[in-house]
Amino acid sequence: MTIDIFAAVLMGLAGAGHCIMMCGGIAGAFAGRVNTFQLLTYNIGRIVSYSIAGALIGAAVGSLAGFAENGLIGLRIFAAFILILFGLYLGQWWFGLRYLERLGQPLWRQLQPLASRMRANHSYPMLFSAGMLWGWLPCGLVYSALSWAAVSGSATNGALYMAAFGVGTLPAMFAFGWLSHTLQQFLKSKGFRQIMAAIMIVYGLWTLIIALRQLHLIN
Repeated sequence: MTIDIFAAVLMGLAGAGHCIMMCGGIAGAFAGRVNTFQLLTYNIGRIVSYSIAGALIGAAVGSLAGFAENGLIGLRIFAAFILILFGLYLGQWWFGLRYLERLGQPLWRQLQPLASRMRANHSYPMLFSAGMLWGWLPCGLVYSALSWAAVSGSATNGALYMAAFGVGTLPAMFAFGWLSHTLQQFLKSKGFRQIMAAIMIVYGLWTLIIALRQLHLIN
């Protein structure tokens, strides 16, 4: 489980540029309008949503797999491929994950107006609730992380994995309003994205090799 938590945090950190491009407008809208604790409350709501999604998919897939060793190894192979695909997406070499993002658009169109109204109210309960709705924004980065939560084998592990992923995304989103324009541009730059993408691909390949060795398919 330790290595999975590491992967979760790494995915969140690696997607900093992607987060800024996808959600920077939302985070930037808070700059100078709310205090640090209000912004933190908003982001905690987002992470709670990730954890709920991770718990649901971890429980569902873990139940289907029956905790059979080969079944979980097969899921790990699937997650490794998703991580590789995410690396290709992050590096802007392949954009197939955009099709997954489109699947969530109908739901987000229903949630977005409510989330915007809640965000305009700066009370802590409303900000927390708005953050929870924000957690359902269609995002290839989140969907990639959920594929790893599915491998966790239980609701608890799935929730912990997605919480760790959310913490990994926190620096980019929490500091957006305070980052210099130069640093924002660096995080969104093609070079930074491709370096982090390469790390994701290597990690995915390493995970794939370990899983294949567990199945005795390679030495």
